[in-house]
Amino acid sequence: MHESHATLEVGLRHREQLHVEDRHTVPRFNPDWPGFSDMPPVLATAMLVGFIEHTCVLGLRSLLTAEQRTVGTHVDISQVAPTPTGRTVTAAVEWVSIDGKSLLFKVTCHDDAGLVSEGTHRRAIIDMARFCKCLKA
Repeated sequence: MHESHATLEVGLRHREQLHVEDRHTVPRFNPDWPGFSDMPPVLATAMLVGFIEHTCVLGLRSLLTAEQRTVGTHVDISQVAPTPTGRTVTAAVEWVSIDGKSLLFKVTCHDDAGLVSEGTHRRAIIDMARFCKCLKA
């Protein structure tokens, strides 16, 4: 018998750090999108969002069954300050509510100079095998 996500409780807090390297910056984000090539060398918003998602995934990992994963469904963040290479960004996530299989996180990111980003991120609990089966249909 598998554990249910119903045993999950809000309140989880988790932090992760990212040392910003050149490969995380806007001009290096994706060579297939040349519009970014002449932009400032700061942490790309897409990388910041990915880092926030990664922080949530790692925080939840031990609370889910072997068959469960989470997928991002909504991101609502501000990016209030640029982060150049060489700085370290810390993402702090706090799980604040659950509605069925939908989990809401409050998120903040700081670097060595102060606040970088804040907002919310929503993830949904999925059954990995069932989800992947739907992708093939």
